[in-house]
Amino acid sequence: MIQTLRLQHSEAVQFLPPKSGNARNSEGDFVRLKDGRILFAYSRYNGDSSHDDASCDIAGLFSDDNGQTFSEPVMLVSAKEHNTLNLMSVSLLRLQNGRLALFYLCKVDPYSEYYMRLANEDETAFGEAVKCFPHDEECYYVVNNARVIQLQNGRLLVPAARHEVKTRADGSRNAQYFAKSRVFGSDDDGQTWKDLSGLIAMPDPGYSETGLQEPGLVELPDGRVYQYFRTDRMFQFESFSADRGETWTKPIASRFTAPESPMLIRRNPFSGQYVALWNPVPLYNGRIGRNEPWVHAGRTPFVIAVSDDGVAFSDYAVIENEPDHGYCYPSVFFLNEKEMILSYCSGGPEDDNCLTKTTIRKITIE
Repeated sequence: MIQTLRLQHSEAVQFLPPKSGNARNSEGDFVRLKDGRILFAYSRYNGDSSHDDASCDIAGLFSDDNGQTFSEPVMLVSAKEHNTLNLMSVSLLRLQNGRLALFYLCKVDPYSEYYMRLANEDETAFGEAVKCFPHDEECYYVVNNARVIQLQNGRLLVPAARHEVKTRADGSRNAQYFAKSRVFGSDDDGQTWKDLSGLIAMPDPGYSETGLQEPGLVELPDGRVYQYFRTDRMFQFESFSADRGETWTKPIASRFTAPESPMLIRRNPFSGQYVALWNPVPLYNGRIGRNEPWVHAGRTPFVIAVSDDGVAFSDYAVIENEPDHGYCYPSVFFLNEKEMILSYCSGGPEDDNCLTKTTIRKITIE
């Protein structure tokens, strides 16, 4: 097992700060196009509100120098195409059949839909939207950016947090904060989808207000699928599936300490190693947690660890650690065995909150 990890090089190559008429830039993902360029697709808010449900489209940046510089943003998918205000939380995936797939969350308050679109032959545009979940007016689904995976056997998996929608006394409806996880899958490259897992709940939730939020997935070398969840219990929770996402072990606290912030685990196709990106909770008395200002929500430091088997991870190396900034919703694109590009929300006091600004950073690990 790798014991120690160090950053040999770390350089921010692109900042996407908020500005007038563009109050937030957040939650993205990367893919390499057939022509060699790297595409970064992300949530680009087009008004003066940074609220999760505010007006937002899917935009893209392109790099033709392996992630050292990026173009000006271009529109990829407009919310108007779905007759709504908000599209966000992008996943990009190169399917095993060679096609490029774009996934995103479509918000129709107080509900949500999740869609997949395939790129055209020259990958300059995306085609017809395919709905991945059945419409359900009793719930609101959340799927993070960089979340969709394809297993070795070809099955596509989407992890979703299901928030129940309830009716208030005045007749209005809102989604509850507490969540249960559900895994949807496709065995025909996304043409049709089905609920694989049913609802996965936190056992004995007790005082938990989050339940199992913002789940993520990664396939392990032995074929099992590892699922991890954001919680308010100071740890990421975890669960395992030995049948490609259909049944899951009881969720329990993992080795990853964390505030209410998502984690990302991805496998490097060049080295076979697994990379984890998250916010640990430093183990000392007096750390202020949920009472911190929303500016950063306790989402600092931002760290990386690696593993040969996806289970036993190295000590972490710190990527960012400004105490008044928050770092969250990461994605990663691997350039080779040791070099990678990261994106993550990185806002501070000057940006209003941690979600409004995105950083793209190139790092090299020892």
